[in-house]
Amino acid sequence: MNYNYLRYFSVLAQLEHYTLAAARLEISQPSLSSAIRSLEDELGVKLFEKVGRNIRLTEQGRYFQKKVDFAMAELSSATEALVSSRENAPIVIRVGFVSGSLQGSVARELARSAKSNSRFRFHITEGSAKDLMDLLHQEKLDIAIVDVTSRDRSLHFRKLRQRDFYVAVPQGHPLSGQQELRAADLAPYPQIGFSHSMDHTFEDWASRPEVPQHFVGQVNTVTGALDLVQAGFGVTIVPGECIEARKGISYIPLLNRHQALYLCIVYDRWLDPPVWDFVERLIKSARQPQ
Repeated sequence: MNYNYLRYFSVLAQLEHYTLAAARLEISQPSLSSAIRSLEDELGVKLFEKVGRNIRLTEQGRYFQKKVDFAMAELSSATEALVSSRENAPIVIRVGFVSGSLQGSVARELARSAKSNSRFRFHITEGSAKDLMDLLHQEKLDIAIVDVTSRDRSLHFRKLRQRDFYVAVPQGHPLSGQQELRAADLAPYPQIGFSHSMDHTFEDWASRPEVPQHFVGQVNTVTGALDLVQAGFGVTIVPGECIEARKGISYIPLLNRHQALYLCIVYDRWLDPPVWDFVERLIKSARQPQ
C-alpha cells in the first residue's frame, strides 16, 4: 500500500474538500483524485461519497480514517525517536573479560571513553574464555578480552599484549625468600587454582608428568585466591596486573610463564560505528607499554 496515498487520504478525510486538500498537500487536484481512486480500488470499498458538490466519508471511510491516523501518528513518533537517537540514545557496549585483563590500560580506556562520551554505557562480564566466546555467539557480548584463541572460524582474534605471571606466597612460606621461581618449584606445595579463566594454564602444567599438581582448592576470582594465600592456605599464580599490596603476601616472578591477551569479536557482526571506534582505541591503548 502506497504511503503517500494514505497521507493524501488522511488530509482529504480531515478536510472533506478536494481543492483544499490538494492545496495543503501541494499537489494537483487530478493527482489527488487519482490517488484516492487507486486506494479505493485496492481496498475494494468506497471511502468517500458525494453530497451535492462536496464529499464526505462513508462508514468504511470513517473506520479507515481512525486506523490510518493512528498508524501515521505511530510512524511519525517512531521516526522522531530514531532521528533523536542519533544524538541522544545510549550507546551500550557489552564487554567480557577474563580475570586480570580489565586492569591497567583496558580499565583506563573504559574510563576515558565514558568521560569523553556521556552516551556510552558499559555492561561488563567476567568469566572464562570459553564462556565469553559462548556469550559472543549468543549475541550477549559485543567484544571479549580472552587469554586463549579458538579454531572457531566465526571468531576473530587480535592480540593486545602479553602478560607475566607471579607466584603469591604467604609470609613465612619456604618459597617467600626466593627472587624468582619456576613452575617445578611449586610442585611440592599446596596450590590454589582457578575454576575459570586460567584453567588452561594449569592444565598445560599438569599435563607434564615431571610437574605433579598439588591443588588444595579452586576459586573464581583472583581476590578470592589472595584471601586464601593471606590465610596461609597455599600459594597461587596471578597475572602481574592482579597484584594487590596485601600484608603477609609477597609476589615472586614466575619464569618462562607468559600469556597473551586477545580481543575477540564475531566475524561479520554489525557493530555501531562508535563501538568500532572504541574497539580500535582499546587495541591501541592495550598495546602501549604499561
